[in-house]
Amino acid sequence: MSGYALLFPGQGAQHPGMGKSLAQHYAGARSVYEAADECLGYPISTLCFEGDADALRPTSTAQPAIAVTSLAALAALEDELGHQVAPVAVAGHSLGEYTATIAAGALTVEAGLRLIAERGRLMQAAAEARPGAMAAVLGIDSERCADACAAARSFGQCVVANDNAPGQQVISGDPPAVARAAELATQAGARRVVPLAVAGAFHSEHMRSAEEALRAALTAAGVGPARWPVIGNVGAGWLMSGDDILDELGAQMTSPVRWRSSMESMCRAGIEVFVELGPGNVLAGLAKRCVPSALAVSVSDEHGVAEAADLLRALDGAR
Repeated sequence: MSGYALLFPGQGAQHPGMGKSLAQHYAGARSVYEAADECLGYPISTLCFEGDADALRPTSTAQPAIAVTSLAALAALEDELGHQVAPVAVAGHSLGEYTATIAAGALTVEAGLRLIAERGRLMQAAAEARPGAMAAVLGIDSERCADACAAARSFGQCVVANDNAPGQQVISGDPPAVARAAELATQAGARRVVPLAVAGAFHSEHMRSAEEALRAALTAAGVGPARWPVIGNVGAGWLMSGDDILDELGAQMTSPVRWRSSMESMCRAGIEVFVELGPGNVLAGLAKRCVPSALAVSVSDEHGVAEAADLLRALDGAR
């Protein structure tokens, strides 16, 4: 076993009350929320702790809320450990790649949160300008899923937007094309196709206008070198330089998230322990599907903090 990696979730992980228990139990988590309230100019802590599902659904609010909660979970874990974490690598799914970049020190918390808020705003605007659809396709491999998308092109654009794990992809594009690709995927053996409750076709050409504006914001934010490698969504590369990370963050807006490749890359490097930081436990589940030998825990409340801290102490003791 060669160290551990930190994982940061993306949009869709949000839920009412997220992070509230972390802030109640850990001073570090409280400080993250207080700093975020000041940085963003509105009480995002109240949105996380008290907001309902409808308030947390829009892309423009969901993305910064998830990122802040993930950073609060990291602060809580460091409070529990009594020292800073020292992962071999960090990775995040879509939005989570930005949070991972902040955690790795390549973006300051303030600049990173403002950038995430701008990303969410740009993506929401792009989705409103060109409505799209997304759907999870379960039970077939990525090649058959891509074939279904290609065969649906007469209905519009449709692409594989996420390759999350063996037998789990997400498709994205024009609503008629996504619907047709879903039918074709079912005919090809998909066990289930689940429409996602999103307004936009993320990680597709629908987001091109958002990508162009985001690249300017990335340059202004000042992306620097990372303390630990950031595993890229686009090509599963191990990124350390500010220029490489900036290029990656810009490109992922219209590129597929190759999460399975990212997990397999970390596994090949000997990483089998994964700590997911933030709301939900989707990435911990995907880790076990991508890497059957993986040991994965989720940190979304004080119980998860304690479990992760015990795991990391045991890992340190075994070295």
